[in-house]
Amino acid sequence: MRRATQGMLCALLMAIASMAVAQANKEPQTVAKVLDGQISMVEKEIVPAAEAMPEDKYSFAPTNGEFKGVRTFAQQVKHVAAVNYLVSSTALGEKPPVELGGENGPESMTSKADIVKFLKDSYAYAHKAATSINEKNMLSSVKSPFGEGTTTPLMMANVVVWHSFDHYGQVVVYLRMIGIITPASRQ
Repeated sequence: MRRATQGMLCALLMAIASMAVAQANKEPQTVAKVLDGQISMVEKEIVPAAEAMPEDKYSFAPTNGEFKGVRTFAQQVKHVAAVNYLVSSTALGEKPPVELGGENGPESMTSKADIVKFLKDSYAYAHKAATSINEKNMLSSVKSPFGEGTTTPLMMANVVVWHSFDHYGQVVVYLRMIGIITPASRQ
């Protein structure tokens, strides 16, 4: 619950910042534009990071310290993509357009090219979901994809952002552990 609260706070702050920038540029804002912009922001961080990892290191997972049982790099990326699809389909009120294999993505997907494509396609779908959200439907009640209860399309679009950034932080650690500077940190 604490992570979700932190994620919501992060998403709210990003929304406020996005609206401030847009107002400074005198662009008319909509909920869809703000959400879509936030998704673009995280997509521009995590996709290049996924592309930066060499294919032979996609099976890397830290083992020293408190890392027992953590996801491999490939599993991190597939998990982000699978959750993007899951929450975006919830926001759209439809079934995911691809077989997810659960929250960890398809087990059979192992090549870097396939995993990166899965990630990129998940963001394309997240953009579709975000641009469908408006002032009339953003707070409508939809069945939660995470068990009992309901949620809103607005919350599902926010999950794409904070969840992606959560795992981006982990991906960055993995890259640094094997000596790769993330594209976002390169000069």
